[in-house]
Amino acid sequence: MTEPRPSLLSLARDTVTDPRGSAVRILSLAPPRAVLWEALVLVVILSVLLTELGELISPAPIDPMMPVFMHYPLAAAAVQGLLLVVTVHAIAGIGRVFGGTGDLAGALALTVWLQFIMACLQVVQLVFLIVLPPAAGLVGIFGIGLFFWLLSHFVAVLHGFPSVLKTFAMIVFSMIGIVFGMSLILSILGITLTGAMPDV
Repeated sequence: MTEPRPSLLSLARDTVTDPRGSAVRILSLAPPRAVLWEALVLVVILSVLLTELGELISPAPIDPMMPVFMHYPLAAAAVQGLLLVVTVHAIAGIGRVFGGTGDLAGALALTVWLQFIMACLQVVQLVFLIVLPPAAGLVGIFGIGLFFWLLSHFVAVLHGFPSVLKTFAMIVFSMIGIVFGMSLILSILGITLTGAMPDV
């Protein structure tokens, strides 16, 4: 008798408690790359919709330091999608530079799944915004920790790294380098953090 296929929510729950085992399960599914790219687009759209819903429930004051594109859902989705594409290639490429054995398809699958977990957490945060608003901020802080916890385990499994702590350090330094590089490129193009042209 075959074991019943787990639902997305049950697999999401198991991912929080056993990220390494869940990463192995996700990689073993090996869906076609075209399906994974479509799934990436879907999780981006879902994330942006949940963010907009959160703004409707509890509007946040306009922050002048926030990039201008964040105020427009379509632009925010495009930027988030671009960042995820960069993330996928960074996970695959940088991991291999450090001696990893993972590939782009695996990095894509795990990135999509990680974003789905974060979307589920956004739903939880929305519920708290309605029933217990002060706790919603704590859910957001928990989400940041959960993101790095899962990402470190996912990358370690993908590339066969034995140490999650060293993998986490590699991720942090890589993110700093990527952010610095992107900031430099934007500065060369004349784009500031607020999306405005610099004063001449």
